[in-house]
Amino acid sequence: MTPSAAANETVRFEFGANWSRFLECVDDRRIEAAESSLIEMLGGREAIAGRTFLDAGSGSGLFSLAASRLGAARVHSFDFDANSVATTAEMKRRFAPSGAPWTVERGDILDAAYVASLGSWDVVYSWGVLHHTGKMWQAIANACDLVAPRGMLFIAIYNDQGHKTRAWTRIKRLYSASAAGRAAVLSTFVPYWAARGAVGDLLRLRNPLRRYRDYRSERGMSIVHDWVDWLGGYPFEAARPEAVFRFVQARGFALRNLTTAGGGLGCNQFVFDKS
Repeated sequence: MTPSAAANETVRFEFGANWSRFLECVDDRRIEAAESSLIEMLGGREAIAGRTFLDAGSGSGLFSLAASRLGAARVHSFDFDANSVATTAEMKRRFAPSGAPWTVERGDILDAAYVASLGSWDVVYSWGVLHHTGKMWQAIANACDLVAPRGMLFIAIYNDQGHKTRAWTRIKRLYSASAAGRAAVLSTFVPYWAARGAVGDLLRLRNPLRRYRDYRSERGMSIVHDWVDWLGGYPFEAARPEAVFRFVQARGFALRNLTTAGGGLGCNQFVFDKS
């Protein structure tokens, strides 16, 4: 494939290494939670069943698996990170039915030739990926181009918090630049988050261990792996919801569903219909 800005970025978080560790946590309950989150945001099982599904930046492959299990006519997963590609392939091997119409390969959403080779898809899904490419707006535009007429685009983009976002950009780059930076960031934030959560739970007379056990209900993910993904996720960009809305609407889409981060940390989720 043609080298892209993502390929030339010298400081990058190893997303695939994190997702390969997450694979060992996957069970039926996590898979069912992932399925439920797709159904909720896309507006029902019928939005996936019998339709083609493209997972742009598949990560662990959990949501490609969910789409396959929900009856997608065809699933195609790609990721820039070779370890993510391998993890997605292993997710398919372990959990997908034999002969499932699901392909997995390495690809780059910023590679115009690769994107053109993919054709168009009924559902294009890219959750928490496009803001890590180094060219977020180009990545969003390329994802828009992959949606078939009357198809849907489901993306999640980090919420822009102004000076807080700029501070997190520096922290993420520090984490990703060296082993020493990674150790410094992990040793600062993970104990703080764990202690803060435990104190809050105890004050509310809740078992602190429940937040780790029950976190799978959040899209089937793992709280510890999400912490690592957040701390290390670089390159890193963000946008306010209205900016994403205007950008995608100008490309012939109408907003179907929206879930925001409430002005705080995290991703705003968008589902658009292609007019």
